[in-house]
Amino acid sequence: MSDTANRIVQKLWSYCNVLRDAGLSYLDYLEQLTFLLFLKMADERERLTSERQPIPAGYRWENLASPTMEGAELDQHYRDTLRVLGTQGGMLGMIFEKAQNKIQDPALLRRLIVELIGREDWSAMAADVKGDAYEGLLEKNAQDVKGGAGQYFTPRAVIQAMVDCVQPRSGEVVVDPACGTGGFLLAVHEYLKRGGDLDRDQKQHLRFEALRGVELVPNVARLCGMNLYLHGIGPDGGDRREPPITTDDALRDTPGASADVVITNPPFGKKSSITVVNAEGETGRQLLTYNRPDFWTTTSNKQLNFVQHVKSLLAVHGRAAVVVPDNVLFEGGAGETVRRNLLRECEVHTLLRLPTGIFYAQGVKANVLFFDRKPGAKEPWTRTIWVYDLRTNKHFTLKTRRMTRTDLDEFVACYRSGARHTREATWSERTPEGRWRPYSYDEIVSRDKVSLDLFWLRDESLEDSADLPEPHVLAREIADDLRSALGQMEAILADLEERAEQAE
Repeated sequence: MSDTANRIVQKLWSYCNVLRDAGLSYLDYLEQLTFLLFLKMADERERLTSERQPIPAGYRWENLASPTMEGAELDQHYRDTLRVLGTQGGMLGMIFEKAQNKIQDPALLRRLIVELIGREDWSAMAADVKGDAYEGLLEKNAQDVKGGAGQYFTPRAVIQAMVDCVQPRSGEVVVDPACGTGGFLLAVHEYLKRGGDLDRDQKQHLRFEALRGVELVPNVARLCGMNLYLHGIGPDGGDRREPPITTDDALRDTPGASADVVITNPPFGKKSSITVVNAEGETGRQLLTYNRPDFWTTTSNKQLNFVQHVKSLLAVHGRAAVVVPDNVLFEGGAGETVRRNLLRECEVHTLLRLPTGIFYAQGVKANVLFFDRKPGAKEPWTRTIWVYDLRTNKHFTLKTRRMTRTDLDEFVACYRSGARHTREATWSERTPEGRWRPYSYDEIVSRDKVSLDLFWLRDESLEDSADLPEPHVLAREIADDLRSALGQMEAILADLEERAEQAE
């Protein structure tokens, strides 16, 4: 991140503590910044280019920033502005849809408008600076475990390595069906820009058509939309073309259009459920399943449903990279059904075992599954699955030992995108510490429940050694293990309760 972007992040973030004391969460603060940034940049763009801005007259930045706009009048006008803009189309409507004023003190709102947003010349900044500054705020928000959006933020090192492996190409359509704040889509955008000079048509395709995302949570979707907008992705505010982000449940319907590449980290949490109220006014949880004809099985397991959805999203010969928790690799029942069919209908060629301690959502044990969709055939498409173990004997934390892209260099080199037939194992009986080894299809299907939970390295933490990690690192790993085990026990309990209810 540049010095300018760092300065802006620190300036905007310093004000967050003031608003937090007034009752705003970090996510609420980011939302209000999003609304005001958009209005300010629309005003600057009109002054710079003389093009008429898409904001309706009377609800523009100049109206909010007027010296006479204070107190209750400012509060009411801001609410009216959010309501009116939420009815517009394109990026404008997407960012302001169902927007609300969360700043109850008009004096604080006035300071935000005048002292922070108003004093910066946003249009004079390069898109990278504006985008980096906003993304820096999103990452700071994710670091707040209690009130932030860590569940929507994938470590950048992992994102970059996944993109480097799937290698999206100019002209392709890339989809993230659980896009959060847009980290994967931005990484693809940067990868394609960095790959060489694009002609006019390629630039147009990259801006308007190449990237597509779906996000279930409206306030996160608007953060994603603003993030992309600041990086020069998608139509301008008044452009009626469809924005790149859709606010919806990606799992609800069969996808209408296919993708060349799907790259995603579906939300953590095992079961999909909704809150219901019975006739007596009592509330409860009801498991949510998706009866889709393109799915191999019906289940309330969100991750298994996303794996099936990604397969449906892919065009034939399309490529996918999906972050999945450990239970997707070994769970029986619906899990086994999904794995068997995935191995048959797709070429599942690579599995990356991720270390613990790298996600803001704690207690997560995750992997990246790489596969390509193939046309119908009698024989299974999967021949060999190559596994890279970056978890065993690896110790990372979010503060003292953060994962960087260089920690994934060996994996990306072993992956050999575009030349997978030339892969060579680093593990053998002579090199038992090697982290890269193949498993044949027959070896996989002969395992209990077709488990893909594959590991072979000797775990040094189980032995007496002078090289053990620091006590706080070991304590964190133990806590992560306990959280993971608790999550699995809760999932089993939910299944048992569901069966009991059905029996009654």
